[in-house]
Amino acid sequence: MSGVRRATVEDARAIAAVHVRSWQVAYRGAFPDGFLDGLASSIEDRTRWRVSLLESPPDRATTLVIEANGSVAGFVDTSPTRDPDLDQASFGEVVAIYLDPVYWGQGLGRRLMAAAEEQMFADGFSESMLWVLRSNHRARRFYELAGWSHDGSSKSDLFAGHQVDEVRYRKSLSETRP
Repeated sequence: MSGVRRATVEDARAIAAVHVRSWQVAYRGAFPDGFLDGLASSIEDRTRWRVSLLESPPDRATTLVIEANGSVAGFVDTSPTRDPDLDQASFGEVVAIYLDPVYWGQGLGRRLMAAAEEQMFADGFSESMLWVLRSNHRARRFYELAGWSHDGSSKSDLFAGHQVDEVRYRKSLSETRP
């Protein structure tokens, strides 16, 4: 059985481990193998970062986790948008959503995304957005099946010394609400 709940400080290490494992599988081919393989050494740094984030989250920022088989199987971070061309009062952002690859294809990601959308709506956002790697066709298909649409925006960034191209997706949070 699995459930979605608000993350606690005690979840920080499990969240960091899920983050690393999902990156190592999802981004194979998008980033060099050596970079991805080396991420395992960053779990403790990611755990410390997570603890600080969970102890004092920014205003209207939330981390949710989904559990399966008694442990954290995935997480999602939401916050007001960081994009300067969008209204922070109206737009929530899915900053990160990751699921341990052993749980892919089992419906947990859909449940986690639905919970994130509900949380953003409860936080007062009427619109939502996220950025995804242009080349991440699996994630893009996941978002599109959940009702998200590419809004035509794109950007290129340097991440950990690697050039990445991203596209922005948006979804109205009020369309499906009574």
